Amino acid sequence: MLILKNARVLDVNHERDTGRYAIVVDGDVIKDVTLEPVSTDGAQVIDLDGKTVMPGMIDCHAHVIASVAHLGNNGRLPNTFAVLRAVPILHDMLNRGFTTVRDAGGADYALSRAVEEGVIAGPRLFVAGKALSQTGGHGDFRERFDDSNPDPCGCHRNLGAIGRIVDGVDDVRKAVREEMRAGAHHIKIMASGGVASPTDPIGNLQFSVDEIKAIVEEATSHQTYVMAHAYTGKAIARAVRLGVRTIEHGNLIDDEAAAVMAEHGAFAVPTLVTYDAMSKVGAEAGVSESALAKNENVRIQGLKALELLKRHGVKMGLGTDLLGNMHRFQSDELRIRSDILGAFETICQATAIGAEIVGQQGKLGVVAAGACADLLVVDGDPLQDIGVLTGQGERIVGVMKGGAWVRETLS
Repeated sequence: MLILKNARVLDVNHERDTGRYAIVVDGDVIKDVTLEPVSTDGAQVIDLDGKTVMPGMIDCHAHVIASVAHLGNNGRLPNTFAVLRAVPILHDMLNRGFTTVRDAGGADYALSRAVEEGVIAGPRLFVAGKALSQTGGHGDFRERFDDSNPDPCGCHRNLGAIGRIVDGVDDVRKAVREEMRAGAHHIKIMASGGVASPTDPIGNLQFSVDEIKAIVEEATSHQTYVMAHAYTGKAIARAVRLGVRTIEHGNLIDDEAAAVMAEHGAFAVPTLVTYDAMSKVGAEAGVSESALAKNENVRIQGLKALELLKRHGVKMGLGTDLLGNMHRFQSDELRIRSDILGAFETICQATAIGAEIVGQQGKLGVVAAGACADLLVVDGDPLQDIGVLTGQGERIVGVMKGGAWVRETLS
């Protein structure tokens, strides 16, 4: 048993609370959070001297298998390379304070189990398996003169591939069933054009109404939900009306689409840091000129989308969507958001709302009795300076996942 005493608690239920708490960790859960003195025979006691304790953060849109910025090339990596390159990506995410990650395409059940069983170090992984894309959609990385079969002999099983191409109602049903059988926690679809794909303008609508209905029906039958890559208001409203639960990116959303999201209780997962990072280092990372041009178009609009979503009361989770050597910018999403929404709201998005999105409310994203002991100890006040959570975790002096220290410099 472990007691963290003299802690300032920061979570969705503790914004301006200046009390000094004792947090009792028993095994992998939090047993108690109290202002009263605590004494337990044989317990390890660490005096935090007023340092901030907050929940481990949740990245609701990542591609942990994406070690190469060009997604088409990433999909051509040998399986061994794809997995081994993911290991340091996962390790670094955990050290930045992200104790849970929802993968948006690429990571599989085996990788999730490897983390769960302690084979490799990393955040808790909720995986989509392969994202579903129509031919010529955001998951189709063939150039216009490439007439090769995008999925010969089941190549969507290549571990480096983010998605798979599937067309028609019967085939999308089968694809969802295959991904669920293989251990996916949720289903990801491409519902509009994208930045990284070469032949689909941002404004394209992707998948037919009947295809999306079939995907949502199958996911619901498997007691899970659909997340959708979508940029424009038209694509967003269409997807949400058809039953999609979370909208990824959403940079070009409009008032009508935001109102539809609010009406249906859909979540938004903006990923602003990926456009910021791509504008800085995308060219040197091998991103094409056409993709960089599309990126700049949506980057500025994404900042405005945050204000619009807030105005309509749409719940937002934190996502990053980084690729290749841009993963190191993960924590900058906090800075970008806090400049617009404020530090407390941003932290709630990165914790409690993220827990709602992955179906773990009350278990993750809070410092409370009965919750998983996923905790960060921060040297500083993130409400006064969100920068203490950025970088590579230099100001996070303790990272705990499931009651075990990932690293700490407190004892």
